[in-house]
Amino acid sequence: MSGDTKGGPIVGVDVGGTFTDLFLFDPAQGTFRVAKVPSNRGDEAVGFMAGLRKLGGPAGFEAIVHGTTVGTNALLERKGAKLGVITTAGFRDVLEMRRRDRRNTWGLWGEFLPVTDRDLRVEVAERVLADGTIHTQMHAAEVQAAARELLARGAEACAIVFINAYANGRNEAAAALAVRAIWPNPHVSVSAEILPEIREFERASTTALNAYLQPVVASYLGKLERALGEDGFSGRFHIVQSNGGIMSTATARGVPVRTALSGPAAGVIAAAAIARAAGFENAITCDLGGTSFDVSLVSRGRMELAAQATIDFGLVIRSPMIEITTIGAGGGSIAQVDRGGLLQVGPESAGSRPGPVCYGQGNTRPTLTDANVVLGRINADKPIGGALARLDVEGAKAAIAEHVGNPLGLDAMQAAEAIVRVANAKMAGAIRLVSIERGHDPQKFVALPFGGGGALHVGALIKEVGLRAALVPRFPGVTSALGCVIADVRHDQVRTLNLNLAGIDAAALDARMVEEATAARAVVDGAGLPVTRTEIRFELDMHYAGQTHTVGVPLPVHVIEGTTGISEAIIRTAFEAAYQTAFSRLLPGLPMRIVSLRTAAIGVRPDFDLSALAPPADATVEGAARGVRQVWFDGAWHTAQVWSRLDLPVAARVHGPAILEQPDATVVVDPDLVARVDAYGNLIIERE
Repeated sequence: MSGDTKGGPIVGVDVGGTFTDLFLFDPAQGTFRVAKVPSNRGDEAVGFMAGLRKLGGPAGFEAIVHGTTVGTNALLERKGAKLGVITTAGFRDVLEMRRRDRRNTWGLWGEFLPVTDRDLRVEVAERVLADGTIHTQMHAAEVQAAARELLARGAEACAIVFINAYANGRNEAAAALAVRAIWPNPHVSVSAEILPEIREFERASTTALNAYLQPVVASYLGKLERALGEDGFSGRFHIVQSNGGIMSTATARGVPVRTALSGPAAGVIAAAAIARAAGFENAITCDLGGTSFDVSLVSRGRMELAAQATIDFGLVIRSPMIEITTIGAGGGSIAQVDRGGLLQVGPESAGSRPGPVCYGQGNTRPTLTDANVVLGRINADKPIGGALARLDVEGAKAAIAEHVGNPLGLDAMQAAEAIVRVANAKMAGAIRLVSIERGHDPQKFVALPFGGGGALHVGALIKEVGLRAALVPRFPGVTSALGCVIADVRHDQVRTLNLNLAGIDAAALDARMVEEATAARAVVDGAGLPVTRTEIRFELDMHYAGQTHTVGVPLPVHVIEGTTGISEAIIRTAFEAAYQTAFSRLLPGLPMRIVSLRTAAIGVRPDFDLSALAPPADATVEGAARGVRQVWFDGAWHTAQVWSRLDLPVAARVHGPAILEQPDATVVVDPDLVARVDAYGNLIIERE
């Protein structure tokens, strides 16, 4: 990091479903350390603190940046707070009606249960028209009566969602004031504060989910902060957002919905930085952890942001997020033969407790990790994470034979290979979804695998998808933790404008943009992390008149001496370029409309020199050799060279079949592939 910001160590902590990963960087010394400990599902703070103590304890740390899955898990498992909603008369069922989508595309069946029951959604008399005119005033007494009714029914958090509050938030603000005067905790979410944007369902859903998560995330952060304080930590504690930026814990308590993809986002941040440093501007990140496989696309060095995401069916969050596709295919994913006689891998996972069969902790159903152990790809005598002395190979083999081999008429080795192939096919499908199906040629992209299991499967994915190569980070098992260390500070906000472009009042728009930039910059400045500069980025949501959906239009303007210099001509040119890119055509003659203004303030953190991860200068190929072992590929045993990955020198070449072992992950180089070590210690795996 740059010299003017050198201080005490900064630690990135990524809590996953199976392991908690940590990356410590000491800028004063230019040194780093990594750690990996088992996660404690249900009380993630236990693994969090255990990892910090393994690195020497938090007392001497200057900052801790945390990527968390607590919010994600609460949504997926429906374990948020008991939620009450106060809304405009006639709109209590918006959350249930959604966009009239169906869980099952074919057939009129399936169900959806919103995060709050209908008797906890209360209506009050108020109304704001679409142009912002207040048609019916809000009455504080009625709103407080509704709040007391919700409290009497056991509500722990409250969401206030009034129709058209994006156009005029006065009624909603007055209602919030009335509710907060009697609500016994700070868990009150207001739609005009969370998402002042048009689209009633998305605004209602995002606000409701925010309130649903507030008690869960606040309790978790409070527990962590108390534990850190008891261990002598007096530095700054921050959280990674779903958009890849960092926010303060105070912001996280207020808008926990922005942590919904916190952990996976940190991994994409690090992967993009590693790819750029290695000279690859196009990469597909592949995060294979214990419970899921997360895929994201980096094109021309830039991560793709989505305006909204669906965490589970019907649970829509409209907030900028790194675009990540997730499938249930992790190391702990359970393999089973379904009623139709088909082999399935996931989405059910054994997690860290009880974990795969080979962990010997009571699970009897085989997982993807069990298959890799049986096939010889994972060293049973050196399990990652260090929590176990040895893995139970025979137990895993017996479970695979019983639950997969016998039903399919295969022996244990054939069944184990079948599990891996099915998992590989699911992963390849996810990669195709973010590449080929969006017009990207996979031959121009490298796969960047990380997580504990990503590098076990990347060779098969290169062949199956037709990728250019694979770039395996120096520490794939703790890449998400590294992302926490290098992520920028970021704050996004949005305002609905609803303006015709023709004849727009450019001066008024300029004033609004400067106002939004000032507010966003203040949030970044308040985070308390050192940054080299703060960048302001503007984007408009626009479409042609009569269209429903919008395109994002980045604006090539900046705030300089209190003005952006925005004009109708600048907006028109930017819109036409964005529309042409999205649809390969324009619609001449149709009026253009501006729907919303998006503003992002990015506090650019000091550069992290990835060359610090390079192999030591005295490393030798001979010193990295660890003998051979038998590994199963393509229906037969092969003699594979085994290497200590971290002891390989720069420019070393390893021909497959080979196994490269390190404390946080295992790398498999398939037959007909070759791996070489680059200047940053990454492995580049290509076809012979």
